[in-house]
Amino acid sequence: MADNANEKTVKEIADFINEHNGQDTVVLDISELNSWTDYFIITTVTSSGHLRGLLSQLYKLIDDKGLLLFHHHKKADDERWVLLDCGYVVIHLMNQEAREFYNLEKLWFNGKKI
Repeated sequence: MADNANEKTVKEIADFINEHNGQDTVVLDISELNSWTDYFIITTVTSSGHLRGLLSQLYKLIDDKGLLLFHHHKKADDERWVLLDCGYVVIHLMNQEAREFYNLEKLWFNGKKI
């Protein structure tokens, strides 16, 4: 079961993404479905520039929140999908095509939408 303090931080990150024009942002609690993370945040970016800008802002927010970044890109070379692994939360920034193709919400349908 996911931790309430972590859930609050995850919601703050999702709100931040929405404030920076992330589209159709979804938070899934998948803590009961696996052992390697508790939450997915999935959002759609509208362009490569939007992806790079949001990524830059997220790096700052992750640092401000004191989260560890286990996996990240030095720059956003892949304009389709960038994944940020922060331990208990994994953030997926995807363009519309990648989001429709991989359909993470359907793949993790047993996750609880927050």
